Amino acid sequence: MVIVTPGKSVRSGDVVADIVADVVAATRRGTALYSRSRFHAPWGIRVEAAALASVHVVTAGACWLIPDDGEPVHLIRGDVAFVPSGLGHALVDSPGRPLRSMTELIGGPLGEAAPRELVIEGDGPVTGLLCGGYLLEPGPRHPLTAMLPSIVHVGAGQARGTGLSAAVDLLSAEFERTDPGAPAVVASLIDLLFVYMLRAWLAEQSGGWAGALYDPAVGGALALVHADPGRPWSVPLLARAVGVPRATFNRRFTTMTGQSPMAYVTAWRMTVAARILREGRAPLREVAQRVGYDSEFAFARAFKRVVGQAPGHYRANG
Repeated sequence: MVIVTPGKSVRSGDVVADIVADVVAATRRGTALYSRSRFHAPWGIRVEAAALASVHVVTAGACWLIPDDGEPVHLIRGDVAFVPSGLGHALVDSPGRPLRSMTELIGGPLGEAAPRELVIEGDGPVTGLLCGGYLLEPGPRHPLTAMLPSIVHVGAGQARGTGLSAAVDLLSAEFERTDPGAPAVVASLIDLLFVYMLRAWLAEQSGGWAGALYDPAVGGALALVHADPGRPWSVPLLARAVGVPRATFNRRFTTMTGQSPMAYVTAWRMTVAARILREGRAPLREVAQRVGYDSEFAFARAFKRVVGQAPGHYRANG
C-alpha cells in the first residue's frame, strides 16, 4: 500500500520500470514462449500475423526483419527488435529469400510452446537468434502500448551498458543451462527483456506518454494509481500527493496522457479487474472491491463500458 503524504513527492526508485512492468503483465496471456535458433544461410522465415507480442535478439551474425507494413530493418549482433502488436513479418538472411512458415518450422501454431532449439542447416554464414513472445489479451490496448510503432528496434550500441543489455546476456547464458527450473528462469528473464526493451525505447522519446512517465507529477500519480488501484482516488487527492496545484495537475496529466486523471483511474482499474477475472475465480463482488467499487452493479457497468463485455461473460470466454 502506498502511503500518501500531502505535499511530498511519491516518486522513488524506478517508477518507469514499475509502470511498464505492470502494463506488460496486464496485456499478456500465460507464460512466455521462447526458442533459440541457429539458421545457416540461405534462410527465410515467415511469422504470420497473430495476437502475439514477440521479441528477437540477434546473438550471432546478422539478418533482416521485414514487416508487412514497412521498410526492412537490418539487425546485427546485439540488436533487439520488438513486434508489440502481432504484425506479420519475415526474418531472412538476405531480402528476397524464399520463406518457410514459422508454424511449419515449429510444428504447430505460434500460440503453443515452441521447441527450445530451431535449426536450419546450410553452407552459408550462421545467424543466431533468441526469440520470445507472449499471447496478447483481447480488448482495449493500454495507451502506452498503443503508442508503440509496429517495430521497435534498439541497436546494440543503444542497449550497451543498460538493463536491456544485461537481460540479453543473462538470457543467452540461461539458454545454455540444463539445470532444473531453467524454463521458469528463462520466462522471468523474458519478462525483464520486454520491460527493459520498452524502457530503452521510451528513453529516446519525448512528450506524450513517454514524457508522462518521466514527469514528477504525472509519473508520480501514475505510480500511486498502479500501486493501489482500489483506493478512492480523486483529482484533489492525487494532486496533493504529488505536490502540484489541482488545476495544474489536471491540465498536465490530460495533456500528457490524452485522458483525464479519473478516466485513467477507471481504465486501469478495469485492466486490473480483467487480469483478476482471467487468473482466478474470485466472486464478482470481491473483484469489484479490490478495484475500488462498493457496488457490484457499478463495477459491472464500468467494466462493460471500458472492456466491451460484462465481467461474467469476459471470464467465461477467457
